Amino acid sequence: MEEVNNTAVAEFILSGLTENPKLQLPLFFIFLGVYLVTVVGNMGMIILILFSSQLHTPMYYLLSSLSFIDCCQSTIITPKMLMNFVTEKNVIPYSECIAQFYFFCAFAVAECHMLAAMAYDRYVAIANPLLYNVTMSYQVCLWMVAWVNGMGLLSATAHTVFLLRVLFCKANKINHYFCDLFPLLELSCSSTFINEIVALSFSAFNIIAPAVTILSSYVFIIVNVLRIQSTGGRRKAFSTCSSHILAVALFYGSTAFMYLQPSSVSSPGQGKLSSVFYTIVVPMLNSMIYSLRNKDVKVAFKKLLKKMFPLNKD
Repeated sequence: MEEVNNTAVAEFILSGLTENPKLQLPLFFIFLGVYLVTVVGNMGMIILILFSSQLHTPMYYLLSSLSFIDCCQSTIITPKMLMNFVTEKNVIPYSECIAQFYFFCAFAVAECHMLAAMAYDRYVAIANPLLYNVTMSYQVCLWMVAWVNGMGLLSATAHTVFLLRVLFCKANKINHYFCDLFPLLELSCSSTFINEIVALSFSAFNIIAPAVTILSSYVFIIVNVLRIQSTGGRRKAFSTCSSHILAVALFYGSTAFMYLQPSSVSSPGQGKLSSVFYTIVVPMLNSMIYSLRNKDVKVAFKKLLKKMFPLNKD
């Protein structure tokens, strides 16, 4: 009689970033600091947007959604990785491993499409400023966020359904610091051809389609900016896009390097380095990019501080 989940493995062992004992403690404190900055930065951004009326615009509504995605993405991965630095054997049950992969995939795909939605928002703001509030209405923003989350859930569900069909019966040590698709497939006793086809197909769509949207948006943005007569106007238009361009370059560069190639080509070391970048470093950098490089956020933060801690002038 065939097993329901087609697996004889009850748990996996995560190898982590490194097996060098001298590096375990320093890496623990480094990534603990990164995680704390990520959570405080992204949750702070969400709270700031929520309580600052001047930030109640489509751009910052989408930015708060990106901050939520980044915070969740980091929380799914980092705490388990930190445990690996302080425990001799980092064991993760089969069901927990599948759940970690599902949510990781959902939020990673959602971030791809959220960055595309934010690029379209910047295009509308620069190309049609007078119709911006009409084109990017509250209802349109809701539909955008629903599409972004829907694509994340659809992709995660498709990957997970096919992953549950894979037979694990030999080694159970995952050469990674979290349950990612290709390291899991390396442990399979059955054919993973369909899984790799599904992975490359969905990865191509979820990376290339948003990337085309972003590139198209910025081509039209550049065309419209070049029509602006004043130098100050051009500088202001480009400054509103610079933060988003930097965030896009960091995220898409690392994800494309990881997923737009067959598993036989990429090495475990390259995979870990790329994964660390887009699962841990990028979520931290996004909050810093959109806060330190954004004048509106700085002004709103100062106003919120004055409301919370008013100065008594006697």
